[in-house]
Amino acid sequence: MGKTYERIDGRLRTFIEEQPLFFTATAPLDADGTVNLSPKGVSGSFAVVDERTVAYLDFAGSNAETIAHLRENGRITLMWCAFQGPPNIVRVHGRGEPVFRDDPRFSGLLDHFPGVDPTPHGLRAVIVVRAELIRDTCGFAVPHLSYDQDRSLHADRFRREDDESLSAYFEKKPDIATSIDGLPGLPLPLPPMAPTAAPPGR
Repeated sequence: MGKTYERIDGRLRTFIEEQPLFFTATAPLDADGTVNLSPKGVSGSFAVVDERTVAYLDFAGSNAETIAHLRENGRITLMWCAFQGPPNIVRVHGRGEPVFRDDPRFSGLLDHFPGVDPTPHGLRAVIVVRAELIRDTCGFAVPHLSYDQDRSLHADRFRREDDESLSAYFEKKPDIATSIDGLPGLPLPLPPMAPTAAPPGR
């Protein structure tokens, strides 16, 4: 049987922080609009901000559906699955907001991600989600899968870009400044990102 939680703490927090992969789901208000489901998996790019708030780093990609949907209506669901150990699925249903590089809150939010250097990945925004419903389910049908390591391909691709060329890359893509359904997406040109201290060991 599933359980509903009032806050993200204890074993629940430990579980979601240990997972190497999670999923985000958003949708526009238009009933005919495109539902979006995205995997997120760069180590260290997710953080629990407080007992009802989580955040993750939004990196360079070929579209900006999540950003567009959050700008329109804020609805988002995050999901974690146990691919190893006891079966479990956790979902956080809530309201999200993209915090962009030129937002005064941006640098402070980056402090919640001390273990990852966002620079090679073309960081676009920090997505902040305020939980409205936190629940788990059994996960009995989720298969056992092993995690080996993060892929290096994303960083290998985008570490070649500086702020100017990254902005130019986004401007060439048809589904970044606007979503598939024509909603406002990532604001362009991309503001420069202030230098950040490299994480330990880099």
